[in-house]
Amino acid sequence: MTQNSKPQNDATEAQETDVTAAETEVQDAMDEAGTEEATEAAEIDDATRALAQELAETRDKLLRAVAEIENVRKRADRDREQDRKFGIANFAGDVAGVADDLRRALSSVPAEAAHEPAVKALMEGVEMTERTLLTALEKHGVRRVAPEPGEPFDYNYHQAMFEVENSGQPAGTVVQLLQPGYVIHDRLLKAAMVGVAKGESRPADRIDTSA
Repeated sequence: MTQNSKPQNDATEAQETDVTAAETEVQDAMDEAGTEEATEAAEIDDATRALAQELAETRDKLLRAVAEIENVRKRADRDREQDRKFGIANFAGDVAGVADDLRRALSSVPAEAAHEPAVKALMEGVEMTERTLLTALEKHGVRRVAPEPGEPFDYNYHQAMFEVENSGQPAGTVVQLLQPGYVIHDRLLKAAMVGVAKGESRPADRIDTSA
């Protein structure tokens, strides 16, 4: 009985050993598979983060490019508008000089000769030419600046050539127009040359010496 039980015990122990080894192999395989899955998951996470960062950088570059294109378009529109408004500034200044010459020609006619039929007809023709010229300039945004006596002096559009004392006008107002100026839209082409009233000097306080 004793001899028969020993082989049975040995077989049982061998079976248990085999089972334990199999379980160990299964556990090792599971651990190895879990490690591989974790490694693959980590690699996927790294790739996802890298892709997200690359996508963010690409989006930032795209937004910057779009903003730069918009700035270029706005600058082009602004330059085109400036050219439309002020591209003829030099030409307009020259034509305005012709208008001034016509006005000087009219002003140079002696008063006694202005009533002669031939001179009067000539003056009317020059005046008509002057009006036509000024109208053509106004169509292109060019306007004459001709302040009347008593108007405030405006340093944006007027140039003071001299000061006049005892003019009867408030200090800092226009007394005399020497030459009209011109503006194109909101830009000065040529300042109007004027004489300006000088401030009246205050008399010195009188000292009472009767005491």
